Amino acid sequence: MGAGHWLGSAFLATWLAASVRLSGPVLLAALGEIFAERSGVLNVGIEGTILLGALASYLAAYASGDVWLALLAGAAGGVLSGVLLAWMYVTIRASQVVAGIVFNVLAVGLAGTLYRLALGASAAPQTVAMFEPLRFPLLSGLPVLGPVLFSHAAPLYLAFALVPAAHFVLFRTGFGLALRAAGENPKAADNAGISVARMRYAGTLISGTAAGMSGGYVVLAEVGLFRETIVSGQGFIALAIVILGRWRPWTAALAAVAFGAADALQLSLQLFGAGLPPQLLLSLPYVLTILAISGLFGRSAAQPAALMQPYAPR
Repeated sequence: MGAGHWLGSAFLATWLAASVRLSGPVLLAALGEIFAERSGVLNVGIEGTILLGALASYLAAYASGDVWLALLAGAAGGVLSGVLLAWMYVTIRASQVVAGIVFNVLAVGLAGTLYRLALGASAAPQTVAMFEPLRFPLLSGLPVLGPVLFSHAAPLYLAFALVPAAHFVLFRTGFGLALRAAGENPKAADNAGISVARMRYAGTLISGTAAGMSGGYVVLAEVGLFRETIVSGQGFIALAIVILGRWRPWTAALAAVAFGAADALQLSLQLFGAGLPPQLLLSLPYVLTILAISGLFGRSAAQPAALMQPYAPR
């Protein structure tokens, strides 16, 4: 097939629209993770939190049929996960990497158990209500730009609306200043009267809430059902996005779209018959993740100085 086939409007529109849509879940998780890491906490447990948020959203949608209520249920599931993770990270000062990995393993078993208890061990997967794509008058009908930018579900626009909100909170409010102080120099923050533990709890809870919403996004705006493999490494991709985005919401949004484009590319190439092994195509976003965390794109002084350093006030 010639280059014109791959650059045709159908392929281009399909790929770009999927790129934007698939960036939503990892963007939500990454925005929350920025708050956690800015406070000094590396929340490795967001992978499991996304899974539990997806389960909470699925069960709420299955029981009520209300997609907004289901999205809130996903956020609530993320809050509960965040409370447990914050207790391990901040109160008992466990290794953040080990505690997060253990939580991820626990979340898989817990999600599978709760799902079977709710629907029955032999129940076949059942679809639930999903967000309908929003249609903007005139704009949705534009060639290429219409399907790429103006034909997505509400949670995607919510995710991108949270980017400037997150930037404002982090860099234009007293809360954001205190949060960043806890992650840069906790001793100085403590001497200034800032509760480092409170700030780190807040950062982890924000991370949990966003990750739970990310799981709800996957269920309610992408697949419409639940399975234990639904997350597929998106939490770890979100961690890479934070690094690639230099711990700032705006650049993290660009990184999320780049990861969404890598994920969408393998889907679009399979749809249009690229003739490449599907396993190779499926690896594209994970290869980009490895490159991001390897420092190939350059290391930055933006990393919080006290990241992963437990703090015990005297």
